[in-house]
Amino acid sequence: MTMTPTWPAALTVAGSDSGGGAGIQADLRTFAFHLVHGTSALTCVTAQNTVGVMRVDALPPEAVVAQIEAVTSDIAVQAVKTGMLLNQEIIQAVALALKALPDTTPVVVDPVMVSRTGAQLIDDDAIATLTRHLIPQARVLTPNRYEAQLLSGLAITTLADMEAAARQIYQLGPQAVLVKGGGMMDALRSTDVWFDGSEVVILEAEVVETKHTHGTGCTLSAAIAANLALGKDPLTAVKDAKNYVTNALKHALAIGKGQGPVGHFFPLISQ
Repeated sequence: MTMTPTWPAALTVAGSDSGGGAGIQADLRTFAFHLVHGTSALTCVTAQNTVGVMRVDALPPEAVVAQIEAVTSDIAVQAVKTGMLLNQEIIQAVALALKALPDTTPVVVDPVMVSRTGAQLIDDDAIATLTRHLIPQARVLTPNRYEAQLLSGLAITTLADMEAAARQIYQLGPQAVLVKGGGMMDALRSTDVWFDGSEVVILEAEVVETKHTHGTGCTLSAAIAANLALGKDPLTAVKDAKNYVTNALKHALAIGKGQGPVGHFFPLISQ
């Protein structure tokens, strides 16, 4: 009798990107290329392409929770990641729904509060709710430069600033913080800072010169979640996820008239 192999599964709770570069689409693609079965709970639907976002429609919080409960009542997910949650009501509902999962299920929180260019994406009430209710559930929290500034209250321009911010943000309750260098200058663009309450690790990578970086943050947090689902320890999961993103940037897709997405299917391309 042929045995059917069992595969790990992960859940992404995020928005839809109609252009396919970020959000749910990037997350599921990332899970697949890590040999992790992807499940999803949509929080919002966007009309967007490589040039910009034309429209955003939020789902009712009850619909978001129903998706989470439908998945987790049937499929044992080994990790969860959250992305764009859009508003206070959805954030609160998701935070409560995730509390019902086993304590052993790691949650990767990509806060998606401020864009890499510094534009605030959710209002102050939503940020307060995220900080109070969801961030303390994070096994790994992945703020970019501007999100880290907002969460820490510190200006971030140097590597030392990134480390100080990571230490400060850790006080909000996540088990580990990864302050991302996207939005920094020069070599710091590809340098991230990890802090888990005891150890600071500076994670450096090759700077890939491309304008096609859409979906980088979503892909990184999804790759961390996928690696956690595969049973890796959190720091190893982050290191391997960072390597995945670097390779995806090297194979970024020059599609559309604006900023194209990172290229997930580099493992299929002959070297």
